[in-house]
Amino acid sequence: MTAPSGRARTLVRVFTQRFTSTCRGARLARQLALVELHDWGFPESTAFSADAGLLVAELAANAVRHGRVPGRDFELKLTLLEELLRIEVSDARRDRRPAVQPHAYQAESGYGLRIVDAVAADWGVTDRIVGKTVWAELTRRRQAATPGTDTPVRRVQTGR
Repeated sequence: MTAPSGRARTLVRVFTQRFTSTCRGARLARQLALVELHDWGFPESTAFSADAGLLVAELAANAVRHGRVPGRDFELKLTLLEELLRIEVSDARRDRRPAVQPHAYQAESGYGLRIVDAVAADWGVTDRIVGKTVWAELTRRRQAATPGTDTPVRRVQTGR
């Protein structure tokens, strides 16, 4: 037997929940992910939590819009490891694989995976027996010695 290559990843926490494949289900997935991260020591006011919420929102919205099969739910799984948070959203449509689309001038949609690609350290797609799982990994910031000490999100106010 050979030892695994690379550094071992230590599992810290896991959260898994199914949601209806509706806009409401996608919204709820984001909200519950933020509540769970808060319980894990990452308040909503941190950049880490904001980035995670954004990734969950985009992946869940894509599962509802492009991966929906009537009568089937989508699943959100958050896995917190020592070095990163892995976000997985599974749906029932294997035939519709996500891909970053070329920029379209004044397009009103098609930016979700560009956002995922920009925010996540890595992302990809894994086939399942039924459907697929789209995953994204968000690296925990090195300067945060303990959960909850991440840099606060800077909110910019617009002159309206």
